[in-house]
Amino acid sequence: MLCWGSTVEGQLGIGGARDPVCEPRSCQAFNGRGLKEVACGGRHSLFLLRDGRVYTCGSNRCGQLGHDKPGDSPELVVALDTQKIGVVSCGQAHSMALNEQGQVFAWGAGGGGQLGLGTAEETVPIPRLIKKLCEHRISQIMCGNKHCIALSKGENELFTWGQNSSGQLGLGMGEPSTLSPQPLKSLSGIPLAQITAGGDHSFALSLSGAVFGWGKNSAGQLGLNDKQDRSVPCHIKFLRSQKVVYISCGDEHTAALTKDGGLFTFGDGSRGQLGHDSTNSEPLPRQVQELMGSEVSQIACGRHHTLAFVPSSGLVYAFGCNTNGQLGTGTRGDIKSPLPVKSNWMIHDTCASQALLFFVCSPSDDSHFKTNPKVPGIDLNSVRLLFETLSKPPFATKSFESLLIPQLPCSPPDVEAMRIYLILSECPALHDSKNYITLTIPLAMAILRLDANPSKQGCCAAVCVQVNLKAGHVEYNRFYIPDITTLVDIQEDYLKWFLSKAEISSVTLCAYPFILNAQAKTTMLQTDAELQMQMAVSGANMHNVFMLLTLEPLLARNPFLVLHVRRDHLVSDALRELTIYSDVDLKKPLKVIFDGEEAVDAGGVTKEFFLLLLKELMDPVYGMFTQYTQSNLLWFSDKCFVEHNWFNLIGIICGLAIYNSTVVDLHFPLVLYKKLLGVAPTLEDLKELSPTEGRSLQQLLDHEEDDVEETFCLNFAVSPHRAPLEEFVEAYLKYMFRDSVSELYQAFSSGFLKVCGGKILSLFQPSELMAMVVGNNNYNWEEMEKNAVYKGEYSATHPTVRMFWEVFHEFPLEKKKRFLLFLTGSDRIPIHGMESLRISIQSTSAEEHYLPVAHTCYNLLDMPRYQTKETLHRRLTQAVEQYEGFSLV
Repeated sequence: MLCWGSTVEGQLGIGGARDPVCEPRSCQAFNGRGLKEVACGGRHSLFLLRDGRVYTCGSNRCGQLGHDKPGDSPELVVALDTQKIGVVSCGQAHSMALNEQGQVFAWGAGGGGQLGLGTAEETVPIPRLIKKLCEHRISQIMCGNKHCIALSKGENELFTWGQNSSGQLGLGMGEPSTLSPQPLKSLSGIPLAQITAGGDHSFALSLSGAVFGWGKNSAGQLGLNDKQDRSVPCHIKFLRSQKVVYISCGDEHTAALTKDGGLFTFGDGSRGQLGHDSTNSEPLPRQVQELMGSEVSQIACGRHHTLAFVPSSGLVYAFGCNTNGQLGTGTRGDIKSPLPVKSNWMIHDTCASQALLFFVCSPSDDSHFKTNPKVPGIDLNSVRLLFETLSKPPFATKSFESLLIPQLPCSPPDVEAMRIYLILSECPALHDSKNYITLTIPLAMAILRLDANPSKQGCCAAVCVQVNLKAGHVEYNRFYIPDITTLVDIQEDYLKWFLSKAEISSVTLCAYPFILNAQAKTTMLQTDAELQMQMAVSGANMHNVFMLLTLEPLLARNPFLVLHVRRDHLVSDALRELTIYSDVDLKKPLKVIFDGEEAVDAGGVTKEFFLLLLKELMDPVYGMFTQYTQSNLLWFSDKCFVEHNWFNLIGIICGLAIYNSTVVDLHFPLVLYKKLLGVAPTLEDLKELSPTEGRSLQQLLDHEEDDVEETFCLNFAVSPHRAPLEEFVEAYLKYMFRDSVSELYQAFSSGFLKVCGGKILSLFQPSELMAMVVGNNNYNWEEMEKNAVYKGEYSATHPTVRMFWEVFHEFPLEKKKRFLLFLTGSDRIPIHGMESLRISIQSTSAEEHYLPVAHTCYNLLDMPRYQTKETLHRRLTQAVEQYEGFSLV
């Protein structure tokens, strides 16, 4: 063991020396005795041997040594001799020990309640068992100056006790101190890898690297970019992307070690303890540049100094306060940048306030010093295997029903706590129809109870499932109940929801829209249309709606929205016709009559109307939209040459497409549908629309140096620090998606909402609303073949038809999508899936050198009777690749 620093109280365990030790000195007290761990307090030290015995030395003014012998040399704590201790920790003037059974013993100064014994005795000279923790198996303990934290094994529950003057217990500011351990519920559900404490602040590190801090913040030691104390755990967002694996705290500063060996420090820098070659404090984590390029594997903080070990060189670097030689550099005087300690041994470190003790570890015996826990994800295969095992008798769904689901928190503190919802979704019992009422619906209700503002519960970083679903971060259809329409009367359920004043408390499935699939929501759209028509015509109020819907349906008397248009005046006629109808009429099934034509509209004429109208509206000569070449997506142009009512018309057309189950080929980005639902645009939306612009702004935000203006060729009215950069990006997004297109979007929005507005819109997510308009890409090509119909000489067994399907299935995905665009007018499929898309293949008398012809309005393919597969492949490819569609290209 090596030691250096202050010896004024005998805390180095090297006998009666009183002069500071300024460079590492060997301590012979435990030679050959199997020293496992050392802990240092303000002026005392604890030594743990591999056989579980504990020795102490140093100051004993408050009984912190646990024995009454002189403190110059390490002495056995006899009161713990019957215990096999596995972990020790020191506070300013108190001590703790944890045995292998998970029981905690405390002794020393107790006036602030830091011993957790339920009393405020000033001194407790003999170790006592903390009885309140006996119900839990504790795995980690840590002492601050006058407070303590403990982590239990299994349930992963965190407990705190002692002084709370700066909120260091994380329990709020209700009491100045707590005499016995209290559960810190605001972090429940987070799998924690490490806990640690500074003077009057505390930290917890999750398995995936999320860092939570609370307590005193007068010097910025919490890394929150301010100096306000926190009485509840807060997520240190700046460190989220750094993959932190270990944290150490000084009195008022903090050090964080990353997975790739980077060292970040923040907080008080008055003695140089941050290693940034200055005495400035840092309210945000800042990487120690002097150690960049070196992979740090271990760190330790004393009261005002810091040490870092670089295994590749075998050097320990020290910086900070050096009044008593505690940096081990051979000199005295503070050091503001990392300097090597005079030693090149492989070592494990422990810092005290004014002293440092190191002991040598052989390479073959250092496994317990590794501080890089594997960052876990969710292994769904393992989850499924677990549920497969659990599903075998006697699997008790009652435990899920009565214990697990009711205890799911309303305000989880971090994204990691949300994993339980994704894990539970894999449970087969949830997908069994007999458990829908007892398990599936209660889980849905638990998700809906999630607080969108979890900071009220004491955490700044909770991620709410509902928010993620709204923003499109989670696949919404993952929660669909496939056969919901056969289990529930959707029309009746929607009416109950429509009439309710408090949606969440209403016992209706519409209050939990994420479990409702496309078929269910289509039924609700039809019900909503019928409901509004009944109320508009009869003047009925909500209380007799049920009675109205049992009478003759209004649609039976006046069933369709009929448009009379001329092919050569399509836009003007559509504008004229659609403006004379009320909002309610627009919800009726659409029938189109082209002037001078006698064709009966069985769906094909309506589809042709949509295609031709959109082709004309999308003509680049009008400049209504800008097409972004990288994404092939459209956005409102600031150089259009038409009246705003044209945008209103496109909004109406999109709404009509939804009510008439027609897929239209409009390449708008998801952000348009987010805006329609009141969801704020994000940088991810810009990345989708204009990838280069989006990536550039992301690089701007990620840039950590101070040369932003030179690197990105930007000029700022104020210095481009982190906050102004974020404000710049927010302003750019606001201009792009709101200010620059305000009038045009408002015209589009008013047209769309004229058809699809109302309470029902709140049941949709942006991705669902988008799919209702432009379809989705859930392709099932075998289903398309199965549902195909044949005309003329063709049948499913005809040689040409067989060759056609062989050729088609050999096409790559992009070519299949081109065929779909060629045949149907869109490369996407209706929201109901392939089963709702029926194509027809018709034989013709044309010779083999003719190409297949698509009648897009009817999904009909005229195909000559090709004799060879090669000819069919060549002609079909030519036809597909020559089709341009109705885009802006």
